[in-house]
Amino acid sequence: MKLLDKIFGGANSRQIKRIQKTVEKINALEPQFSKLSDQAIRDKTEEFKQRVKKGESLESLLPE
Repeated sequence: MKLLDKIFGGANSRQIKRIQKTVEKINALEPQFSKLSDQAIRDKTEEFKQRVKKGESLESLLPE
């Protein structure tokens, strides 16, 4: 089993590879979101709620 893990990667490394693109998107948005005031963050939360109500998936909202 250890040999197969080295060749194909263990469960943890596969999980990390799967979420790496999302992490990169989140990190790219960090400077933009860190500048928001408390009220702007509350407004963004309401925007996200509306987008979900309109049918947008939570997965697509995750990076934001």
